Amino acid sequence: MDPAVLAWALAQPAGSRAAALAAAYTGGTTRVSFEGRTVEYRSLDELGRALAVLHGAENSAARRPSVTLASFARGGGA
Repeated sequence: MDPAVLAWALAQPAGSRAAALAAAYTGGTTRVSFEGRTVEYRSLDELGRALAVLHGAENSAARRPSVTLASFARGGGA
C-alpha cells in the first residue's frame, strides 16, 4: 500500500468510501460498510488496490493536462 494513498484516504471525511476503506485496511479487516452497503474483499491486498483505484479516480480530475507547443519554420538562412 502506498503510504500517500493511505494518508489521503484517512484524511477524507468520515463516512466517505475512501475513509471506510482506509479504516478497514488499517484495522486489518476485509469487510467494509459505507452508504448503507457492505462489501467483503477477498484480501487486504484487494482492498488496497480498490483504495488506490479510488485515489487515482479522485485525483485525476484535479490534474491539469500537460501541453507542449512545437513550432517549426521553413525558410532559407539569414
